[in-house]
Amino acid sequence: MASNKTLVPEAKEALERFKMEAASEVGVNLKQGYNGDLTSKQAGSVGGQMVKKMTPTRLLIFKRPSRIKRGHKVDVKYEFCLMA
Repeated sequence: MASNKTLVPEAKEALERFKMEAASEVGVNLKQGYNGDLTSKQAGSVGGQMVKKMTPTRLLIFKRPSRIKRGHKVDVKYEFCLMA
């Protein structure tokens, strides 16, 4: 059974600040307390921004020979997320 109980009560204030910061970054106006009037898109964008900040992605770029033109090099980009 899922619960939204905060495991570390001392962290609740920090999590609220983090949520407010993420909301302002994506242009969603949150108010203190209940925000049930948000659309799913708005709530999802706030949650998505929080996850994005908690699990930063890394971009690796290297050059490899082109498969189309001989003697040319192309940039290859790999984006990945470091997970514990």
